[in-house]
Amino acid sequence: MDLPVFSPEALHHAPIERAQTIPSAWYTDPRVLAFESEAVFASSWQFVTHTSRVQASGDFVTATVAEDPVMVLRDGDGALRAFYNVCRHRGGPLATDASGCARMLQCKYHGWTYRLDGSLRGVPRFGHSELFDKRDFGLVPIEVAEWEGLVFVRLRASGPPLATVLGGIRERIAPVDIAAMRFHERVVYDVACDWKVYVDNYLEGYHLPIVHPELCDVLDAAAYATETSEHYNLQHSPLREGEANVYGDASDAAFYYWIFPNTMLNILPGRLQTNTVLPLGPGRCRVVFDFHYVDIESPGARQRIADDLAFSDRVQAEDIEVCEHVQRGLASRGYDQGVFSPAQEVGVHHFQGLLKRAYSAALASPAAASGASG
Repeated sequence: MDLPVFSPEALHHAPIERAQTIPSAWYTDPRVLAFESEAVFASSWQFVTHTSRVQASGDFVTATVAEDPVMVLRDGDGALRAFYNVCRHRGGPLATDASGCARMLQCKYHGWTYRLDGSLRGVPRFGHSELFDKRDFGLVPIEVAEWEGLVFVRLRASGPPLATVLGGIRERIAPVDIAAMRFHERVVYDVACDWKVYVDNYLEGYHLPIVHPELCDVLDAAAYATETSEHYNLQHSPLREGEANVYGDASDAAFYYWIFPNTMLNILPGRLQTNTVLPLGPGRCRVVFDFHYVDIESPGARQRIADDLAFSDRVQAEDIEVCEHVQRGLASRGYDQGVFSPAQEVGVHHFQGLLKRAYSAALASPAAASGASG
């Protein structure tokens, strides 16, 4: 990719005490965003849904990963499968709803039908076609894996399996058991900033006293800490007295995991929020929140969930406002690169280092880099 911002100097990851933040063009140049589709998103594990949404045969959930339409489903034998949500005839969609249940998958364009294992079953009104064998026209499968009830896909097989990427999280959050939680609701926010701006913002508590004073009433900001790992980092804090056991859980801490590149797990007593940050185009992203709880049915739980959703929405409104201001600042003539607070921005420095590593790997691969030319 012929961009000055991908110079060796820009890609070098220095220790935080001597490091500069990534160039502003990485947040604003549409060619960088196009490059990231393959270099970052297609080659990484991407969260799609919770297994409670694909429990029965035929249950499916659709998503977009690296600009590709995909679907996750449960087949007739109980196996979890993932496919491109693309008919092999002329590219029509097999499912246009966000979720549902189907005995067969039928293209919404010309009616080709597929079994739940992806094999082509029926081709209506097609007639004779030379060299056409239905066995060669099944749905294109995608790598899929489940961890603690969370379902991820990866478009291009590279790097470690999902269990390795997420290794250590289950033990760290004990006694919280996120596998015991169930999906409750999805909330979506469209934000006028590059996806990396939102991730940067998530990965530091430096802004909490200024932007989120109400959140500081819940967390013990003085004890807020960040830990980094090979594929993720963790921000954690004790909960203030009165917040820890409202869900009857033995845990007394908040765990905020970020998994490279764009998945967040907000783990608190009795509940889990998954956040997925999806690029929509230059200077725009979509943040998808899925809310999961141990108890979603009792009257007390319904009130707690309503309060939780309202509180989360207030925090997101604050984050959205500041992220959109930051995007405008990054695009201005008055900014290019900044510096890190060694005490407060370890997580941001870690993310930007992993980003540089992904960029460098893709630039070293002619096949990956060629998709970003022009």
